[in-house]
Amino acid sequence: MTTTRPSGSLYTRIENHIATIEFGHPASNSFPSELLARLSKEFHLLSDNSEIHIIVLKSEGDGPFCAGASFNELVDIKTLDEGTTFFNGFAKVLNAMRQCSKLIIGRVQGKAVGGGVGLIAACDYVMATEASAIKLSELTIGIGPFVIAPAIERKIGIAALSELTIAAESWQNAYWAKEKGLYARVFETIKELDKEVEFLSIKLSQYNPQALYEMKKVLWKNTEDWDTLLDQRARISGKLVLSEFTREALQRFKK
Repeated sequence: MTTTRPSGSLYTRIENHIATIEFGHPASNSFPSELLARLSKEFHLLSDNSEIHIIVLKSEGDGPFCAGASFNELVDIKTLDEGTTFFNGFAKVLNAMRQCSKLIIGRVQGKAVGGGVGLIAACDYVMATEASAIKLSELTIGIGPFVIAPAIERKIGIAALSELTIAAESWQNAYWAKEKGLYARVFETIKELDKEVEFLSIKLSQYNPQALYEMKKVLWKNTEDWDTLLDQRARISGKLVLSEFTREALQRFKK
């Protein structure tokens, strides 16, 4: 069952040292600022919980994985400070995932756009279905994927990031994402996906937690400047969203 709450939903289930975070929103599992703040806080809480060895991140339903940041909030931005704060929502989530002491498994059942792709890229290991195409459409409305770009580049490289960003109206399928390194494995059905996510998470939860933590640090080496970098990127987006080009583009999309 999917949520109907305007602010979205976020639930965490903890069992056998595995924390499963499930987020949802009636608008294709997009993220209003409130939900982003809750997700960031949840990663920090789970990071400090010694009973948790592994985190699984998933979204509600069998449709899109995540449509990115809330379109309604984007349209309502009026000042640079509002814009910077809005885009900092995803920056804080990405940094919380980076700083989290637990490995994060991404479970992706459907399409992801914009910030949703960034969320996937910030997971440490991702499994997806064939329906899990991706797109970075930000240039079409006069902004860019500046905040999420470091996470995506870290996973798939600058060439693939360039291809995704510049072909802003094109979807790339799940096998393209696997070839580039965003997905580790791709399955035909959600049933197969869930079976393998459960199998892997149980296996990992039985490994030495200290070894998992040390591996996490290795995987995120040379990202120590992200607190500053992502804040700077949020300010770039916050400025661009106020441009005449973007305001007109957003109004066309809204209509």
